[in-house]
Amino acid sequence: MVMTKVRVAVMNAIHDLPVLVANDEGFFRDEGLDLEVVTTPGIAQASADHRAMRDLIFDRTMEAMYNDGDVNQFRMCEWGVMKRVVEAEECGQRPQKIVALGAAMTTFAIFVAPDSGLYEPEQLKDKPIAVSPWNGSNFTTLKMMDGFLQRENIRITNAGTMLERLDALKRGDIAGATFMEPWISIAQKEGFRILIESHSSRSEGAADDLDGPTLAAMFRAQARAADVLNEDPTPFLHYLVSEGQGRVEEKDIQSWRLLHAHPKPYTQERFEDTYNWMLSWGLTSPGATYESAVDNRAWE
Repeated sequence: MVMTKVRVAVMNAIHDLPVLVANDEGFFRDEGLDLEVVTTPGIAQASADHRAMRDLIFDRTMEAMYNDGDVNQFRMCEWGVMKRVVEAEECGQRPQKIVALGAAMTTFAIFVAPDSGLYEPEQLKDKPIAVSPWNGSNFTTLKMMDGFLQRENIRITNAGTMLERLDALKRGDIAGATFMEPWISIAQKEGFRILIESHSSRSEGAADDLDGPTLAAMFRAQARAADVLNEDPTPFLHYLVSEGQGRVEEKDIQSWRLLHAHPKPYTQERFEDTYNWMLSWGLTSPGATYESAVDNRAWE
């Protein structure tokens, strides 16, 4: 059988577990895919630098690799993919489309120091909360806090990688910080306290030259992986532990936070709700349409 070659970018394990598991378990091979996983810097890695947090998103490592044609498929938070899809053409970047609502439902949690005297989200009024600019923690923090505070009283800031923002929280440089796994488990292990948490969806982005049948095969493999992870994620927690580099063990990971689903088409209603919310915050450019941003060719 002739195998179809695909190069897929992965960054933080919590976002990419369905891809990693499908690759480990041979699910991509079962679909006739020769899939190469290309690992790029992510802010969850304890050794991470700031390449994944550059102010200009298309200068970040994964985005630059995609723009240069080194990978042709990726996933990240739903809002992050939306921003990159909408702004790629106007910034002279390689075109991309939203091609699915993804498989990983990553949890983000806002933490405070144990001695902070902060016990509810409202107490973060006008206080800095550290996030990763233009990434999942940024958007999910705004979503979570939007129900508790007036928008002008929500303050987000860049305090670096997950490790750096945990250190900033320890020093009292910031009032709150948003983490995902394994840093939720690390922060809890080190005594920090959660104020609020929420799942958030991934979206799948792809180049126009990745055809519908290939994407469909990829999503079938990820769906099988999602079922495996929902049944028992423990054999794959090592991916999260490795990012902590000695600060967390598998027994510390609260695996009930790991949630996965089958990839599915990105609907017009979801596009309009997500895009209009982003516009209301000034988080992306106006003028995009469902037809220009979304291509559900995997289901055609």
